[in-house]
Amino acid sequence: MNQATYNHIKELIEKSGVIHLNTEQACQNFNFSNETILITGAAGSIGSELAKHILACDYKKLILIDIAESPLYNLIKTFENEALNKIDYLLININDVCSVTHLFENYKPTVIFHAAAYKHVPLMEAHPYEAVKTNILATKLLADLAIKYEVNKFILISTDKAVNPISVMGLTKYIAENYIIQLAQKSNTQFVITRFGNIIGSNGSVLPLFKKQIDSGLPLTITSKTIARYFIDKHKACHLILKIAAFNKPDAHIFTFNMGEPIKLIDLAQCFIETYAKNNTVEIKITGLRPGEKHDEDIIWQNEVLVATTDKDILLVKRKNKKPIKSINLNDLLNITPYLSPQEIKNMLLNYI
Repeated sequence: MNQATYNHIKELIEKSGVIHLNTEQACQNFNFSNETILITGAAGSIGSELAKHILACDYKKLILIDIAESPLYNLIKTFENEALNKIDYLLININDVCSVTHLFENYKPTVIFHAAAYKHVPLMEAHPYEAVKTNILATKLLADLAIKYEVNKFILISTDKAVNPISVMGLTKYIAENYIIQLAQKSNTQFVITRFGNIIGSNGSVLPLFKKQIDSGLPLTITSKTIARYFIDKHKACHLILKIAAFNKPDAHIFTFNMGEPIKLIDLAQCFIETYAKNNTVEIKITGLRPGEKHDEDIIWQNEVLVATTDKDILLVKRKNKKPIKSINLNDLLNITPYLSPQEIKNMLLNYI
């Protein structure tokens, strides 16, 4: 790798939080003083970082929800010295219509950051029923209620895996994106999608795995010598998400971030070994692609184009063809059952491409 690539990877590793190198960054103060903010998946990597940023801002009310009990408890302990009267923590399954409807009736959120999703590609290949329920149907439920209860802004956290998807995870996020775009074309609620690559150092990502493998005296495992991924650190990603949320009336519905060139996993592994390992003799083992994984990821479709904004790190994603998005009907997915095989459910998802 060249020096510029090495420096970029080194910076990402330092900002990941996996290795504590005193790289704490300040949060910009956005004005949400009139907003009741709901974050789904609040105990996850993106959700908790968004909450951390918002706590440094002026805000009216913050509602943090998650279905994962222990991570939510840990989040409560993390923020226990904050203004408790302005934060509510709720253990909620976003697939539960009654619970989510009661949430909207009780709190009347004005801004929603929808970060909750199933993201692990091989796991979702084996459990597509759960992926459909959470990534598509729960998104539909939240978005429909956002319109009903006159939410001002709804920000969907998406992924580059929704572009040219081959995996269940990517397909479900692609369908969720399309449903949101469909609503955005006819709703007073501002629907926005932020689509980006891997969060370096996030839960379930490669850096914590590398650290665990080195600590255990094991070889680092990567899928291919040539496979590459887009990476961004969670602080920057959440900072940019909040910037987009602060836009008055964006002239596009999908945004992505300037993440630089894709990084080869073998370069990331070698740089991590040099940064963290006590010696450089750690073996790197090639395991091959796992179910649902692509060799390369894309950030835009062939019929999309990136357009610069006033912020060098934020890009609009616009369609070359300006015809309205074809109406998406989710009735078939509403009727799926766990008795269907994974392949039967995936075939249903492929019909939406």
